[in-house]
Amino acid sequence: MKKKSWTVMVYLAGDNNLDSAGVTDLNEMKKIGSTNALNIVAQFDRRAASRQTHRYFLRKGGNLESDVVDNLGETNTGDPSVLTDFIVWSVQNYPAARYMLVIWNHGGGWDDTDVYRLARRVAGANVTRRGAPIHPALDDGSNSISMRRIRIIGGRKFHRALFRSSIEKAVRVRAIAYDDNAQDFLDNIELKRVVVAAKKKIGRNLDILGMDACLMSMAEIGYQLRDSADFTVGSEQTEPGDGWPYNTLLGDLAKNPNMKPGDLSKSIVKRYLASYGTNDGVTQSACDLSQATALLRSVDQLATALRNGLTDPVARAGISQSRLQVQSYDVPDYVDLRDLCELLQSSCAGDKSIVKAAKAVNQAVDKYVVASGAKGDGVANSHGVSIHFPADPSQPLSPLYGNLDFAKDGGWRKFLVEWLKTLQRRKPLRRRG
Repeated sequence: MKKKSWTVMVYLAGDNNLDSAGVTDLNEMKKIGSTNALNIVAQFDRRAASRQTHRYFLRKGGNLESDVVDNLGETNTGDPSVLTDFIVWSVQNYPAARYMLVIWNHGGGWDDTDVYRLARRVAGANVTRRGAPIHPALDDGSNSISMRRIRIIGGRKFHRALFRSSIEKAVRVRAIAYDDNAQDFLDNIELKRVVVAAKKKIGRNLDILGMDACLMSMAEIGYQLRDSADFTVGSEQTEPGDGWPYNTLLGDLAKNPNMKPGDLSKSIVKRYLASYGTNDGVTQSACDLSQATALLRSVDQLATALRNGLTDPVARAGISQSRLQVQSYDVPDYVDLRDLCELLQSSCAGDKSIVKAAKAVNQAVDKYVVASGAKGDGVANSHGVSIHFPADPSQPLSPLYGNLDFAKDGGWRKFLVEWLKTLQRRKPLRRRG
């Protein structure tokens, strides 16, 4: 079988409240369709009454049913073997010189707590505090929850299982590829295994790993995937329910199938931002994973400088002020790394080691992030990659954080432990005004 220039593999984990959005996105892909140089294939696990999982070879025009090439019955999209099997099938049947895998679903950054177990526990408890306020980042002042907020919180079963007073806890517990029927999801350790398996099948790295999901453009996640993919594309902020504009981004690739992975990654960022209005508050970025180790090393040096700074009242105050002012997202513990380091250079100007380390991190970020953009309210100081930096001393650092390569190979986790201990000995951080 002759290889085409690109195969785009889209893994739609739609057995949740995003089912109808999956149909919309598949139809967007069909507006372009596969060409002589481009394969567009998808696997879609649905929440619909049939609960079927279909594989598609997407062609321009016609209806979706005409593009079905296999029916797998019910599958668990949270099972890494299901995603691995889709990749193997795609590579065997639709070979290409370059491969992009897009994981389409809910997302939530590094945190891999079992949201379904939490939901069952909360649903079974005698909770009466229905009127308690939810986290300010999620509270829009009404009794409704927008599509964006639902996309963070999870699928229909999870949403129904939780009282609103419990959403403040639930927002912290995200991974990717949620399946409400199986009540399972892909955690970041499993995602790494899948991408490693894909590398073995292809014989080299995935060219692009796209995450059409919320909150996935984190330093921790990029480092986790560094050895098996060349580029990632994802968002620091949550994504609106419409997700990626597949018709325009695939249209660019169809017109120029010889596009290099870095150029395609940049094109996706551009098309995503152009598809939303100024009030949406969206971010998107493309990252070069060959720079992930250098980024980790720079953050490691910053962590050492910050730990030392915690022992000095002036530097400690500067660190606290930077944390108060930094760009954060709908999970408030996730902050923009470059913005943080710019603030540290100002608020800790008297500590040469912090200033030097912060400058070095920003230099590393500039090499790691090859394209980024932010549009709309509340995201102006976004620069393409976030990092976990909690500020609530009542919430201990999750032990799951220590499972990540980023935590094992660098010193950021050690700083966070000392930082939270420092906060526990002092008053909670509060924004002025």
